[in-house]
Amino acid sequence: MENKRGILEVLFEGSLWRSRLVVVLAVVFAMIGAFILFVVASYDIVMIAIKTYKFFFEHFHPANFHELLIGKIIGAIDLYLIAVVLLIFAFGIYELFISQIDDAENSEVGSKILAIHSLDELKDKLGKVVVMVLIVGFFKRVMHMNFDTPLQMLYLAGSILALALALYYMHKGEH
Repeated sequence: MENKRGILEVLFEGSLWRSRLVVVLAVVFAMIGAFILFVVASYDIVMIAIKTYKFFFEHFHPANFHELLIGKIIGAIDLYLIAVVLLIFAFGIYELFISQIDDAENSEVGSKILAIHSLDELKDKLGKVVVMVLIVGFFKRVMHMNFDTPLQMLYLAGSILALALALYYMHKGEH
């Protein structure tokens, strides 16, 4: 029995299939966002390097210089990680909805890191990087906190334990 489709069905299904190309917008703007974040984070690192150079040779050392230095560097790492999330998202969405990236398939690095064959794989890869962003953000905020009571120190220790367990179970799932 031959499957006959009407003209309306052919047109509708063709339009429906081509509508997946709208994800190109998400891919393009995720790449633009990632690029912007890489530039801003790199600018932050360059500026802190210039300030460090000036402080070193001018023998001017503010009281909280170490906290400022570490805070700026951790902030840049946070931006880099968010940019990586956007890159993984862009590559994954492109490969899932549009086409395989031929250059990535021919590359040793790209074929392992960016190979995404299902939405679950994309979700897992994004989830791991998002957890790292949250850990870096937590570290950044903890750097500026004062711990005055033993209970606050206990909360800090509990938070660190929770983060360690999250990382452990995240990596345990890979094996």
